[in-house]
Parts: sequence; structure tokens; C-alpha cells
Amino acid sequence: MSGPLEGVRILDLTWVLAGPFASMVLCDLGADVVKVERPPIGDVARMTAPLVNGESCYFLSVNRGKRSIAIDLKNEAGRDLFLRLVKRVDVVMENFTPGTMEALGLGYDVLSQGNPRLIYAATSGFGQTGPDRLRPALDIIAQGMGGIMSITGEPGGPPVRPGTSLGDIAAGLFTAIGVLAALHERERSGRGQMIDVAMLDCQLSILENAFARYFATGEVPGPIGTRHPVATPFQAFPTRDGYIVLALSWGVENQWELFCATIGRPDLIDDHRFDTGPLRTEHHAELEPILIEAMKKKTTAEWVREFDAIGLPCGPLNNVAQAAALPQVKAREMLVEVEHRRIGRFPLPNTPVKLSRTPGGVRGPSPDLGQHTDEVLHDLLGLSDEEIARLREAGAIV
Repeated sequence: MSGPLEGVRILDLTWVLAGPFASMVLCDLGADVVKVERPPIGDVARMTAPLVNGESCYFLSVNRGKRSIAIDLKNEAGRDLFLRLVKRVDVVMENFTPGTMEALGLGYDVLSQGNPRLIYAATSGFGQTGPDRLRPALDIIAQGMGGIMSITGEPGGPPVRPGTSLGDIAAGLFTAIGVLAALHERERSGRGQMIDVAMLDCQLSILENAFARYFATGEVPGPIGTRHPVATPFQAFPTRDGYIVLALSWGVENQWELFCATIGRPDLIDDHRFDTGPLRTEHHAELEPILIEAMKKKTTAEWVREFDAIGLPCGPLNNVAQAAALPQVKAREMLVEVEHRRIGRFPLPNTPVKLSRTPGGVRGPSPDLGQHTDEVLHDLLGLSDEEIARLREAGAIV
């Protein structure tokens, strides 16, 4: 397996989730990602549950296909070794608190002197600038401060954290995008640059609709359950045996009329409160109970068949096991198995980026700590076994 980023070399100092997710995206697309870990523990995600045979499936899920090298950056020989490696790579990635790499003498200014083409991606909670730059931030902190938890949940209820780590994941995706953009620009200028991605910034970016509504109306958005703020019906409804999600599109002729006829409520067609999408949203409190009562009369599968027949966007509200079993997921090869040394065969989500000529994909399992130290030093620096042994004796590597 090669991929569109074949030939791109990355030194990845990131840990836990935001940074490793970013480098995973690039690894799936063909980059050679060398995970630089601190001995003797390495990435603390290696100890994160769930564990199978003592191995973290969490760590496996975001570090698959990478190589691991264990270097002590506080050791003078280890620091010098890292500086030599930087001259041979395209990208350095880290997600430490701002100032950490500078304290080690390994900030962007230092690294770029030895490699002017270097792209340096720094992912952090609040970015490299601003009054909060040194504050610690984990996923839920970014979600809480960025506003998404305030609009998630049921009306009148307490704040709810979305079911995935959107603070970390959004920052990881934007970091990967930044790296790709910088690689593209380097083709023209021949120069690298620093990428500064903040988790908080990313939360604001993905809440574009909420901020647009706030600045347009002056009203502070709040939680509205599964509803859409400006389209109705556009939400999850209970059925006889589960839930279904519906999304009436804007401007599709006769869609509302077909929907009303299908659910056995043709009388709603002539109710002027519900003539248009904006009117249905305005009167959703009156409309929603009517639709809930109608939708409970059939099973999810029955409704899906009927709505599919009239071209209405819909789908079952699946749990994780049901989503994993979808024929569409299988057809798109979105779950692939890797063979791990101790976990055994384990399914992982594949890359969703489908390329016609240079496809990417999961390249293998996660590495053991320092598994590829000798290999990487041979490949990138041409070091002999004797030179590597001396580095190990000096405590620079393990």
C-alpha cells in the first residue's frame, strides 16, 4: 500500500488523541509517520482502556500503521539525534502545551534553521498566542468553552457532552488539513512554515450555524434535542420499535405533501401553520406531538421502506453495533481488520477518503514502544549497529 502521501516523512511527537488523530489521517494516506515517544512509558494512551491482553485498543485505534522510535529528548545525545532526524523529514508534529518544545531547545525557530523546508504543526488547547495559551485543555474543556455543549441535549435540560471527542477530533482534522495545505504551498515556495491549531478555535469553526444565528438575530442558541434549528421536520422520531431520523429538504416540490400522505395525516397539508419550512419550524411545538403520534404506529424498517419509496431522506437511528453491521459500511470497506501481536485480529474504521488512483487505507497495527528505533535510524540516518548501540548506552534511545 502506498497512497497519495507516499514519500512524505513525519516525526510525530503527539500523544493521546488530537495530535495522533491528525497524524493517523496522514498515515492512512501514505505518509511515513514515525512516532517519537518518551521512554520508558511512551504515549500515555498506551495505558488507556479498553485493554485486551494488556494492550490498549484505544491506542491501536489512532496509532495504526505508524512506526515508533523511543528517544529521550532531555538527554543531550537524544536531543542531538532528534535534530539530525529533523533534517531528513518533511513534517514535525506535536501537541504539547505551548513553550514545551522551546524549553527543550527544539522549537520551530531552532528546527527550521536546520531544515528550512520543515513544516511544523503545533496543536494545543488554546493556541500559541492569547491570554489562555498556557492553560491546560482536554477535550471536554474545549467543548465546554467553545459552546457546543450548551446547544447539545434536550430543551431545559443540563448540558450534554456529544458522544465523541469533538474537541480533539476537530483539532486533529484541521491539523491534518493544515499540513496538507503547507505541503502544497511548499511546492511553490520551497519553504516550510509553522502551523498553529487551537482546539478552542476549531470548536468555533465547526459551530458556523450557531454563530451565524446568534449574530443575525441576537438570540443565544440553546439545546433543541435532535431538531434542526431552521428546518422541520428534521430530527429523530420514535417508532414502534426504535427511532428513525428524517430530513425534509429545502425547496423539494411536494415533499411535505407526500410525507403527510404517507404517515396518514393528509389533513396537515391544508393547515396553513405548516405550509412552509420556516412556518413548520415556527410552529414546531404544535407539529411535533402530531408527528410523534403518527410515527409510533409502524416500525423503523416499515417507515424506511415507505419513505424510500417516495424519495424522502431518512434512515434508522442505529447504535454502534448496528452501524458496524450496515451493508453500506461493508460495501465501502469502512471496517478493516489488522493483525496485532497480542490483541489478535481487530477491526478498525478505515479512511473515508476514497481515491481512484492512489488509495489510502489502514497500513497495519499500532507499534510497540520503540519497536522501530533501529530501523528508523538505519533508514533515515544510515547509522550502523555500533553507532545505535552507543546511543543506547548513552541513554539517548531505548
